[in-house]
Amino acid sequence: MAAWPKRQMDSLCEVTSSKRIFASDYVSKGVPFYRAKEIGEKHHGNVNVSTELFISRSQFEQIRARFGAPKGGDVLLTSIGALLGLPYVVKQGEEFYFKDGNLTWFRNLNGIDSQFLYYWMLSPEGNGELQKSKIGSAQPAFTINLLKRMEIGLPPLPIQRRVAGVLFAYDGLIENNARRIKILAEMAKMIYREWFVSFRFPGYEKVKMVESDDGLIPNGWNAKRLGEVLQLEYGKALKSADRGGGAVPVFGSSGVVGFHTESLADGPGIIVGRKGNVGSVFFCPSKFWVIDTAYYVHTSLSQYFLFLNLLTQNFLNNDAAVPGLNRNQAHSLPIIVPDATTMERFDHLVAPMFRQQTVLRELNTILTKTRDLLLPKLVSGEIEVGKIEAGAIAQGV
Repeated sequence: MAAWPKRQMDSLCEVTSSKRIFASDYVSKGVPFYRAKEIGEKHHGNVNVSTELFISRSQFEQIRARFGAPKGGDVLLTSIGALLGLPYVVKQGEEFYFKDGNLTWFRNLNGIDSQFLYYWMLSPEGNGELQKSKIGSAQPAFTINLLKRMEIGLPPLPIQRRVAGVLFAYDGLIENNARRIKILAEMAKMIYREWFVSFRFPGYEKVKMVESDDGLIPNGWNAKRLGEVLQLEYGKALKSADRGGGAVPVFGSSGVVGFHTESLADGPGIIVGRKGNVGSVFFCPSKFWVIDTAYYVHTSLSQYFLFLNLLTQNFLNNDAAVPGLNRNQAHSLPIIVPDATTMERFDHLVAPMFRQQTVLRELNTILTKTRDLLLPKLVSGEIEVGKIEAGAIAQGV
C-alpha cells in the first residue's frame, strides 16, 4: 500500500468564494446564478439545471474581469445545509456565477488534478477531512478557513490522473446508460401519446371515429373509468429495521426506499403514491413490496399500457388533515381502452424498451457498486491503479 505524502489544501489551490450578489441584482434572463441546489443537481448529472436566478451579462463581465469567474477545471463544493459536501468539476465553456456562502470555490489548482480532487472529496478520507471543516448542527456549513487546512494524501500528478481516469470511465458508462434509459422511456411515452392520445395508431386511417362519454374514439375501443380496469391495493407497513435487505425492492411514494427478502406483489407491476408524493407512478419489472404510503395496481390489462396511461392521469389530494390520494377519485378517472389487437401490437412494440431499461439499470447497479468499491482504495493508494486499468480494459470500461 502506497503512503501518499500529506499536503495542506491551501498549498495546492486557492480556496475562496464569490463576490456578494444582492437580490436587487437578479434579472429575468442573462448569466445563470447558481446556489447549492443547482450545483447539487449538476453533481448528480443533470445537464439542464432548474435555476430561476440570473445576473446581467454586463455585471458578470465586470465581475469576471476584476475577480474571476468559475472556469473549466475549477471545483465547486456545496457548503451549507442539507446538500453539504457535493463536489462539481466545472466543464470547459460553462458560464455562470454563484452565491457566496452556498458554495466554496477551489481554483488555480497547482499540483493537484481537479478530477482527483473531486473523487478524493467523495472518498472516506476526503469526507473525514470535510467533516472536520464543518460547523453548526441545525444549519451545518463549511468554513473556508477550515477547508484551507484540510490535509490530502497526494500521489504524483501522473498517478492522480490515472486514478481519476479509471473512476471517470465508470462514471461515463453509468451516465451513458442513464441517458439511454431516459431515451427509451421517452420513446415509449411518445408512442403511447401518438397511438392513444392522438389516435394515430397503425391503420388509424381505416378506422371510423365514434361518439363516447369521453368524446370521439376509434370504433371498437371503449371509454371506461379506471376503477373498471384496475384496483388500487393498499401497501403494507414495513419498518426500515424489519427490512431484510434482500433483492426485493421496497417502494414508497418516492420510489424505492429499501430492499427486503419477501415480496407483497408479483412483477411486473405498477406503484402509485398515496401519501407524500401523491400520484407518483413507478414501474417495477420484478417482485416488489409496497409500504403503506403507496398503492399497487391489480389489473388484467397490459402493465405497459396502464403504466404509461397513469403517468398522464390527474390524481388529486383529498381534503384530509394528512393529504393523500383519494382512491375513489382515482377510480373515477377516464381511460380509453383500445381493442385487443391494437393493445397486443403496442405491447409487442414497447416491451423490448422496458426490458432494455431493466438491463441498463441492473448494469448501472453493478457499475456503481464496483466504482464505489474501487474509489477509496484507488484514492488512498491501497491498490495500484495499473492493476485496475488492466481489468477495466478487459471489461471494456
